[in-house]
Amino acid sequence: MGVCEVRPHPGQSVHTRALNKYAACVTTAPGPTVLDAASLLCEVADELVVRTVRDTHTAWADRVYGVGRLATRSPAASLGERAHRGIASAVYAGVSGGLRLASTGLDRVAATGRGPHLESTPEGRFVSSAVNGLIGDRLLRERPQMAIPMAVRRAGADVEPTTGGLASAFPEATGRLVVFMHGLCENESYWQRHRDRTGTTYAEELAGRGWTSLMLRANTGLPLRENGAALTGLLQQVVEAWPVPVERIVLVGHSMGGLVIRAAGAVAADVQEPWTAKVSDVVTLGTPHLGAPIAWGIGHGSRGLGVLPETAAFGRLLDWRSAGVHDLVAGLTEDVPPLPHARYRLVAATLTGSQRHPVGDLVGDLLVRPRSAYGRDRRGRSLFPDADVLHVGRTDHFGLLNHPQVHTALLEWLT
Repeated sequence: MGVCEVRPHPGQSVHTRALNKYAACVTTAPGPTVLDAASLLCEVADELVVRTVRDTHTAWADRVYGVGRLATRSPAASLGERAHRGIASAVYAGVSGGLRLASTGLDRVAATGRGPHLESTPEGRFVSSAVNGLIGDRLLRERPQMAIPMAVRRAGADVEPTTGGLASAFPEATGRLVVFMHGLCENESYWQRHRDRTGTTYAEELAGRGWTSLMLRANTGLPLRENGAALTGLLQQVVEAWPVPVERIVLVGHSMGGLVIRAAGAVAADVQEPWTAKVSDVVTLGTPHLGAPIAWGIGHGSRGLGVLPETAAFGRLLDWRSAGVHDLVAGLTEDVPPLPHARYRLVAATLTGSQRHPVGDLVGDLLVRPRSAYGRDRRGRSLFPDADVLHVGRTDHFGLLNHPQVHTALLEWLT
């Protein structure tokens, strides 16, 4: 057999055989290896763990020895204090130096391409997506080989947004596209969650109604507007190279994915004959349009811990987060208006059965409150005044992935 030949199984459909052939023949950059991840782990251990312990230790030592000097009225450091500081400094310097040396050595070996690639397994792709969500902006600057590019995904690989690449990946392409954008620290496989509960997925269900689903993957650690620009560029390429004329586009975003979709729409407004002209519906699932309380809490917590020297290192630990997480504090407000010709469908979840329950209103789905998911502030102003809204009770943030009520609503909305 040739390099790109795959022996078809007798029971496989034409579509499945074509998809397997595409997965076998697609060529992508090797991507990061496990050694790259190990090097990053050494670097993080040095910057977060060792330095946090060292700075906290030093701050408490300063406090204790300072009180002792006040009690004895002696401005000079005692022999015990000098010995303590000297030993502690040597220990921390040794551990930190060892971790930096290990990180450098692993980088050199990883540069040769040795070691298993993170992209080769679902577990590796999970780790890569999570790390990109937490520090993706830093990865792009310092470790670009580990930064995830915005891409259409199929069979665990990137799809080239060219006529040939798209035709190979989507042999049964239709003119109606549903674009799925995942949330923070997620990847395209998250849309398979809870499949055992429903027996299907949103993409599979819509395929039976004549829709072609495009699953995207992005570096969710980047600023929202930067990801929006990348998304609008990618979708413009897809629409121009799609194997058949594109008639209609529906955008579905989970959590942060809904914000990226909104940012992309704002960027596309400046493009001649933009892809957004074909967008008929925008569906957001648990999207923090007005910000997420957990992101707000982390920001305030880091500033609060920074007040005292003894806790300042833990404040820096909380603040060691990506621009994408920072952007979740406020969400996107009036400066990113909705597409004027698209119908918005906004889904919110609460742990309680009733949205009006005090607990449900306060904690929402544990990450996003209903008002934020609907884009309504406390004064009653709405970012989406004519939107259709759906409340899903007794579930959490990730329960919105393949939820029966959302399945029913999507089939009704996308007729």
